[in-house]
Amino acid sequence: MQKNVLLLTGAGQIGMAIARRTGSGMKLVVADKSAANARAVCATLTQAGFDAEPCEADISSRNSVRALIALARSRGPVTRFVNAAGVSPSQASVETILKVDLYGTAMLLEEVGQIIAEGGTGITISSQSGHRMPALTPEEDFALAMTPAEGLLALDLLQPARIRDTLHAYQLAKRCNVKRVMAEAVRWGERGARINSISPGIIVTPLAIDEFNGPRGDFYRNMFARCPAGRPGTADEVANVADLLLGPQGAFITGSDFLADGGATASFFYGPLRPDLKA
Repeated sequence: MQKNVLLLTGAGQIGMAIARRTGSGMKLVVADKSAANARAVCATLTQAGFDAEPCEADISSRNSVRALIALARSRGPVTRFVNAAGVSPSQASVETILKVDLYGTAMLLEEVGQIIAEGGTGITISSQSGHRMPALTPEEDFALAMTPAEGLLALDLLQPARIRDTLHAYQLAKRCNVKRVMAEAVRWGERGARINSISPGIIVTPLAIDEFNGPRGDFYRNMFARCPAGRPGTADEVANVADLLLGPQGAFITGSDFLADGGATASFFYGPLRPDLKA
């Protein structure tokens, strides 16, 4: 007898924490661009009693995503989807950030939205960074939300001459993630399914450690030190939010984004992290 499938893209600490919290009794298909990462996470999950299968997949390639989805569907109906894949501003170029974090997420939501089972749920991991960027025009927001994924990277606001640096590219990608989730929630709703996003703040993961050791390390350390929580978060705390959104308690929630940042965004706009204040 086939099990329901939880499809996870991005074999990192946040994705694994969500899978552990929400994947009991399910078949877990764990995909990552690094086959070694996917195998390592599956080994940890298997040792904890989960039924996990690794798969190498590149979320910036539609063919790779379609092959992944075909594998997942061969194991059973895909009833849960978690996208935790991505690169950070200190890890990649502007072009790679837009290709993976922006186009890749949009394309994933398109593809999974065509096969998600009735009653299925999904989340994608965005970032607080998308909330710190100044507001876009209504026309730009609409374009990020509604342009078919294959046309996204041709939008005027995503051209290299208009992007200052990798952080700006990352902010645009994460703003796009939130807008895509809103638009896709309408399409997923036609299948009786739900999709939401979570925007974490500083969560202690290998990716965050790259940021701490990168050119913006002082900025990030100051952010979590001066936010209301006074500390970085953990992957398990993101999984707490995911548990609500993926489960029956969240049945009335779709098309939404949830900040889980210890109040850093609030402090950025209305507290000691305001850019106009000197440290």
